[in-house]
Amino acid sequence: MPQLLPIVGPTGSYPDNPASYDPHAAASIITVQKVKLKDQHLTCEFTEQRHEEAPPRTFALTCLEQVHPDLLYAISRLVPHLCLLAEQLTETTDYWPAAGEELPARFAPFTVNGFSLGRHQVGVTLTGQRELTAGRVLNLSTSYLLFDDEHSAYPYNGLLETDIRTALVEVEAALRGKCTDYRQLDLFGQPEDSVEIPLISMRPQA
Repeated sequence: MPQLLPIVGPTGSYPDNPASYDPHAAASIITVQKVKLKDQHLTCEFTEQRHEEAPPRTFALTCLEQVHPDLLYAISRLVPHLCLLAEQLTETTDYWPAAGEELPARFAPFTVNGFSLGRHQVGVTLTGQRELTAGRVLNLSTSYLLFDDEHSAYPYNGLLETDIRTALVEVEAALRGKCTDYRQLDLFGQPEDSVEIPLISMRPQA
């Protein structure tokens, strides 16, 4: 099967005629549906539109490059939500970390490794893990939670939505090429923040 044109990238999409590709075209519209992180690699299901009126195209893509630390940080902000929603920890007065602060030690056994968004991104399901003794792992998954639910028993829907939106910004940046520069550095070399790498998207296989 031939590869599709690389429509996901920092400069937007190819039009129907590749010869008329405009490198200064506006970025396409990406709508993320499902995110998964494994070994610092991003797997994402999403749709992309060249413009608002264009029909969406569906993609499932795994980035070969390791994700940028900004994405790892954004995902880590979801850990306190996972712990409360999965009833793993009890909220205390100092439960929530301050902006820019690393997660306190109480969250060390927990990770969020993905999330799934509902239709129109109005709600979310978080997935993650808790590391147990002897190297065992407990898989965790929250129930689907609507962001705008006046009757929700979870009091932090608004904060959860904000943290999800922040993570989505970094996911989209990763799809457009923001990743860790994994090239080996010499002894006194300094790493660059990120590199932009065009990605070739493939349709999901049946």
